[in-house]
Amino acid sequence: MGMWKRISNLFAKPEPPKRERSMLELMPGDICEVSLTTYEVAGRVHNRARNAVMLTLQDGSHIDYLYIEEREMLKFVMYQPIDGRPDTPDELPTVMELDGLDYHLEEQFGGTVSAVGRTPFPNSGEQHVWQYQADNNRMLRIEWQDGRFMLYEGEQAIPGDVKVIRAS
Repeated sequence: MGMWKRISNLFAKPEPPKRERSMLELMPGDICEVSLTTYEVAGRVHNRARNAVMLTLQDGSHIDYLYIEEREMLKFVMYQPIDGRPDTPDELPTVMELDGLDYHLEEQFGGTVSAVGRTPFPNSGEQHVWQYQADNNRMLRIEWQDGRFMLYEGEQAIPGDVKVIRAS
């Protein structure tokens, strides 16, 4: 290294630190922690119109789903898949009873989503979602895409309990 190169390195600005990825930016292969459990992100479904993602999280052979939506603040809901299928998306009730709990329709929306990695719906496309909430803050989510239903039950996660461990 020449003398001029060494002198110029003394006055060069240091490279800015890399910005950490937020939970909304995680991709398959990244690692996150939710409520003291470490997961690998196996898949990601992104709804750009709502600024929301549904991450497929894998801990060994166990799979959970983390719904993240940015409104005024980040909202996190941790879901587990459940069995059962409605007959048709046209006749979903505003109140659903499941295991003795009444879930009330909180929100219904649709939009184009993009899917990456291992997700319940492997293709990008038009997706319709119904989100229900029970009186004890339990959540129920129904997704419909390409003629197929997916049902999830879960609860909100505390934002302080959700963090990025390693992002590529």
